[in-house]
This record gives sequence, structure tokens and C-alpha cells, in this order.
Amino acid sequence: MPKTPAPQNPAPQSPAPQNAGFSALGLDDKIVAALTALGYEEPTPIQQETIPTLIKGKDLLGQAATGTGKTAAFALPILQRLINEGRGEGPLAVVLVPTRELAMQVAEAMHRYGKALGARVLPVYGGQPIGRQLHAMRAGVDVVVATPGRALDHLRRGSLQMAGVKIVVLDEADEMLDMGFAEDIEAVLKESPATRQTVLFSATMPPRIESIAKRNQRDPVRIKIAKAPAKVGEAPKVRQQAYLLARAGKAHALERILDLESPTAAIIFCRTRIEVDELSEALNARGYKAEALHGGMTQEQRDKVMRRVRAGDSELLIATDVAARGLDIDRLTHVINYDLPAAPEAYVHRIGRVGRAGREGVAITLVEPREHYALQNIERLTKHKIEIARVPTVADLQARKLELTIATLREGLVADDNEHFRVVIDALSDDYDPIQIAMAAVKLYHNEVMGDAEEEDVPPAPAPVERPSYPSRTSSGTRSAPRTPHPKDSGDMARIFIGAGREAGMRPQDLVGAIANEAGVAGGLIGAIQITDRFSLVEVPEAVAAQVIKALSKATLRGKKVPVRRDKGNYQA
Repeated sequence: MPKTPAPQNPAPQSPAPQNAGFSALGLDDKIVAALTALGYEEPTPIQQETIPTLIKGKDLLGQAATGTGKTAAFALPILQRLINEGRGEGPLAVVLVPTRELAMQVAEAMHRYGKALGARVLPVYGGQPIGRQLHAMRAGVDVVVATPGRALDHLRRGSLQMAGVKIVVLDEADEMLDMGFAEDIEAVLKESPATRQTVLFSATMPPRIESIAKRNQRDPVRIKIAKAPAKVGEAPKVRQQAYLLARAGKAHALERILDLESPTAAIIFCRTRIEVDELSEALNARGYKAEALHGGMTQEQRDKVMRRVRAGDSELLIATDVAARGLDIDRLTHVINYDLPAAPEAYVHRIGRVGRAGREGVAITLVEPREHYALQNIERLTKHKIEIARVPTVADLQARKLELTIATLREGLVADDNEHFRVVIDALSDDYDPIQIAMAAVKLYHNEVMGDAEEEDVPPAPAPVERPSYPSRTSSGTRSAPRTPHPKDSGDMARIFIGAGREAGMRPQDLVGAIANEAGVAGGLIGAIQITDRFSLVEVPEAVAAQVIKALSKATLRGKKVPVRRDKGNYQA
């Protein structure tokens, strides 16, 4: 049998079919071998479209979300260029990113991809001693991954030399603009050579991104990539729920929801720094372990917060969108939108932090009545119906605590260290039934560990106020409450839109009275009532929805006829 000739350039032993896709993109064997060792089997769609374009030196304008494989899409061509052209006196590439966390992630990824090449990658961001960064700059770097502000700082100091830069990458450009880095980005681009290759990635493509591209790119190749689908068996599993309630009831409702959900770790998003501080203080006062995270904190404070959260010392992270960008918490089970994000795309980005790699996650949103239609915009974008849930009641919380007690007792029953407690049972069994002894023991344990039920028995702030039933008067002057058959326990609730709100003087009792008197529906069957400035939303059993709409359409409310119809959202309770 003839001998097989040895290859001219032996490559690391790896299954060729796995990375045939990466080889076909024009990447060097050393890079392909590094990807194989890291477990990469085939390029993602964005990598397939981007890598050959960037290797050819063309500018690129890409719209791509987190999770598409974007980092490797621009990192691998930079490393390929390092192989092709060698090192210069200064950095070959500068990558601008919005946050310190993302700078560290990108730099770490590039270091792993280019370890065999000896690639020198330096993350540059605020909060780290600048002396260390200056020393690394002087020692020589190939790629600088920086936040815009710190990159500009190094430019002013003369420590970042842009003359030899061949590639500038703007990663998550829309986020950088949202954070106010527009002038810093323009300053960095102005200092770089006009012949540079400019790569811009953004999750959204608003006019201001187009404007930056027009000013700083030369005939860029445009790509748009949706988030890569998860592998079979690893699809994100996120239970999405929303609670419709008045702003004044949000904090109380959040406490009820947290008690019911019992998250291992949760990020709670607020709109402003003040709200973050106030909510974290309120939750800590109620016994939760909460940490605040926002842009008004120093980097040292932020690092301490994240260490406590990742170590499990804190269960809740209260944060603004800007502060939470780039964070990855393995323990995360819940994302809670205390405030709705400004754009539906931000909602997708927030909840994408849970339900990864086949794990189940929960996304909860607290929605004010005036934000009702913003929730519909999110549903249209995600093509997913968000369940409208009721704020947990005292009974719900008590039931949840009993479930936890039962689970704990089950664990105790299978343990083998219970025997020395038999003396207690023996001492009491002559006077009491064993069932009575067990119930008393469970009660003591439950009240000690779960808290006294009486302390929890307070009306939930966001729940509808207790409303009287308004019976109709008969011709003889006596009162007789109209009787409507109660819907099945599993029946759906329909939401009715009524075109009058606080500005028209509308009150809950007015709506209950009108429905009871005009539609003949008992007040006890009416569900949640939400009254905004200009309209009201009332939940009634689906079985009587048409009856209520017909009756109210003919009636007057607060002396006027108003439009009455099914709410367009018509979420099922």
C-alpha cells in the first residue's frame, strides 16, 4: 500500500469537516485551528456575510442584534489582517464599544481567537488606573478595544497613536449615541487615517446612524442579520407576563410579585437614576437583598455591586438600561421591567438576558394604563402575546408559602436524621392525635420561617378597590339585585374600553353602577378597573361582554354618551 505523502504545512489535528466553513471564508489555518479548539463548528450567518467582505478591505454597515456572532464577525478579519500585513508602530485596529463590560468581553474574545498569533489586545475603559493602560500602550498593542471617552482621553495624552490604524470598528453604535458619545466618536474617527477601513454595527438603524455612516464610510456594504436561532433543544424559554396597574401601586405590586416568584437573581429595570436609588432603598427596607446600578456610580462601586450579585450575596439588581448594558449574570432567572423601555427593541434586549441555553426564564412588565398601547407595540415586534396577570393577592402569597413549606417537609421526610425527635412525638401522643401534633409542628415551622400570615394580610395596593354591587330599583321602590350566572372558574375575562376617564369625573363606583344597573351584571363579577385621564378599562366575564357593551352604548355615563367597545388589545386574563 503506497504511503500517503505528508502535507507541506502540517496543521493542528482537527476534524476538517467541522470548520470547512471557516476555511472557505478566507481565514488562515492558525485562526481556523483556534476556532476548532474553542468548539466553533461553523460560521453564523453574520460571519458568513461579513468576514469575506472585511478581509477584502471594504467598509461595512451592519444591522445585527446581540447573539448573532457579531464579535467574531469583525474580530477574525482583524486578526487575518494582522497575519497578512504584520505589526506596525502603533495599533492596527481600534474597536469602540459603549460600556466597560462590553470592552472586556470583546477584548477577551479577540485574545482567545488570536492567542496562537500572539495578538496583543488591550481593553481601555474608565474606572481602571490609567497608568496601567499607558504602560501597556508603550509596550505595544495590536488592537485597542475602548469606550469612546477613554479612547479620546488617550488621544489627548498622545498615548493612542492612530497613524498606523487600518481598521476602526464601531460596535453597538446606536447604544453609544444613546449614551451621549457622538462627539467622542467623531473625534476618534477624525484622528484616524482617511484610508482606514470603517466598520459599523448597530442593532437599530435610525437616521443618525445613517448620518455617521455617510460622513465616515466609503460605499459600505450593507447587511442586516436577525438574531441567530438557537440550537435544537436550546431554544429560549421565557415566560412573559404583564401587570396593568397605576403608578402609585407599582412598588407594592412589585413586592407581591417578588414574593410569589422567588427569583434566584433578577434585574429590575428603572427609567432614571433616582428611581433606581429609591426602589433599591425601599426593597432593602422590606428585607430584600437589592443592589443599585446606574451611571452616577463610580467604576469601583459598580464593580463591587456586580461581585456581590454574581456571588449570590444579592438577589436583585436595580438598574438603568445604560448601566446594565453588556452585563451577563449566569444566575439570572428574572427580568422585571419596573418601567417600560422607550423602544420595543430595548424590551427584546432586556428579556434576552434570561432563558438562555435551554434554561427557563421569566420576563415581567409593570404597565401603567397610559402605556397600554406601548405593550401592543412590543407584541407586534416580538410576535408574541404577553399574558396580562393579576397582582398576587394575600391568598396567593399564603398558598405559595404553603407550597414552599410542603417542599421543605418532603425533603425532611426523606432525610435519615429525624429519629432523635421521636421522643417529642412519644411524649405528646398519649394526650393528642398524631395528626394534631403534626399540624401544630407544621404551623410553628411555617410561621417561624415564612412569617406570620396576619402580617401579610394587607390589601394589595394595585388591586381594584372593593366595589359595592349597585342593584336596580323595582317600580315598587324595593331593591332587587339583578342575578347573572357566574361564569365557569376557567372562563376568560374580556376587557371593555369606555371613552371617558378622570377628566370626565369617572370613578370606579360609576362604572360598577352602570354595568350593574344597565347591563344587569352583578358587581361581584366585575374584575379589574383602570381609569386614565381620557378613558377607562373594565374587565367583565367573556360570557357577558357583548351584553355589557350593548347596554352601555345606549346609556349615559356622567351625563354623556361615550364610545364603548372591546379593548383592541383584549388580553385574556
